Amino acid sequence: MQTTLQRSPVSASSIRVCTTASTRIREVDFENLGFGKVFSDHMFVAEYDGSKWTNMRIMPYGKLMMSPAMSALHYGQAIFEGLKAYRNEQDEVFVFRPIKNARRLNESASRMCMPSLPEDIFMDSITELVGIDRDWIPRKEGESLYIRPVMFATDEYVGVRPSDTYMFFVFTCPVGRYYSGELKVKIELNYTCAYKGGTGHSKAAGNYAAALWPTQKAQEEGYNQILWTDGLTHEYFEESGTMNVVFKAGNSILTPMITDSILDGVTRDSVLRLARDWGYQVEERKVSVREITDLLKAGQLDEAFGVGTAATVAPIRTIGYQGTNYDLRPSDTWEFAPRARKELDLIKQGLVPDVHDWVVRIP
Repeated sequence: MQTTLQRSPVSASSIRVCTTASTRIREVDFENLGFGKVFSDHMFVAEYDGSKWTNMRIMPYGKLMMSPAMSALHYGQAIFEGLKAYRNEQDEVFVFRPIKNARRLNESASRMCMPSLPEDIFMDSITELVGIDRDWIPRKEGESLYIRPVMFATDEYVGVRPSDTYMFFVFTCPVGRYYSGELKVKIELNYTCAYKGGTGHSKAAGNYAAALWPTQKAQEEGYNQILWTDGLTHEYFEESGTMNVVFKAGNSILTPMITDSILDGVTRDSVLRLARDWGYQVEERKVSVREITDLLKAGQLDEAFGVGTAATVAPIRTIGYQGTNYDLRPSDTWEFAPRARKELDLIKQGLVPDVHDWVVRIP
């Protein structure tokens, strides 16, 4: 259950609002949205002056001014979050689990030597921004308004130390599905983007940069994504590119336990809670490559899927290992993943009881 918000000493309700003189929404082809290429009319911006968050405002979406010496460009102090807003047929608008995102942002900030953002500022920035741009929320099944909060260092200083000043901003974009069908993934045994003691548990921008080249190589081989393994031995699964990974064998739901090299995914946590509600045996532990490949070879791996805010619940049909591809049954014959995806969709739109207090309604 969600608990009381951390409050700011500076009133988060003092957000200044300057709306655009002309909306761009009529220029958007809502029949062909794709993902992350179309941006809504407004954005929220706040600045940290070394002691407090200040100058909070909502303004027309546009370019940011920055110095060539800006610290984030040189030393990588940049973190972000991702969450979504949904609309139902009654025109009600909901945001899914924003408080968990607010707390994860602050966990990332702590690891990256960045200031904490009071949770009420995070929540107010999102509720105000989504409320103003609610007309941008798509209405088709599987579509949503993606919300991207970002924090980065802004000191004009060329020297390796934490910045004193920061910017936090939020923008939104109407999106379709991140993955449109079943996925083909490769178990990665050479490259690594997160190590024990590193920043894998944080949603730091550099983590994703480290994944780009190995993922591109896998895509050139015909795969959609990588199944990452641990950096020390490559014997245990960690994540799958843009999402956490979950396996089902019999009545057991298996997923790598959260460590300092694995992101604590919001969708992951939600899916595991549903699994426990429905009586499955949920095992959060080390999941070895050998265990899963043995199940694949024996035809005993029932389901494999990625879980993430962008990906939602993405079925994995083919897993590549050491030059051999292993196919699972078609996902439309699966038991758990399609049910979890449907239940989450209903919860996100306020169409079934929200027993875990996950959704926030936007007035």
